[in-house]
Amino acid sequence: MSAALAIQAAAFARLSAALAPIKVYDAVPQGAAYPYVALGDDTQIDWSSKGASGHEHTLTFHAWSRYAGRKEAKELLGKVVAALGTRLALDGHWNVDIYPEFETTLLDEDGQTYHGVIRFRALTHTL
Repeated sequence: MSAALAIQAAAFARLSAALAPIKVYDAVPQGAAYPYVALGDDTQIDWSSKGASGHEHTLTFHAWSRYAGRKEAKELLGKVVAALGTRLALDGHWNVDIYPEFETTLLDEDGQTYHGVIRFRALTHTL
């Protein structure tokens, strides 16, 4: 399994367990009930050297809420940080570190949906 897929699978599993009953989606179904968290864009950069193999990743998550105000979206982002605050168990890789590096909360164009965005940076080493 690639490092990018391994870290996505581990993050999805951990978030699904930690946020229940709030749904976590990779692909959000049409008409999904609010609030929910969705996996967003990610990147992977190879940092391998002659003696080691690994990658640097960014992982983005989106929190969506229809609560009147930013409170629920911010609370969801806080739960994402708490859930991903320790290393992830990865298939075929070792999660060296994971930490949040960016967070924002926006009012969507519809004027009633709040959108929280958080990005994590993670380092992995191939076993």
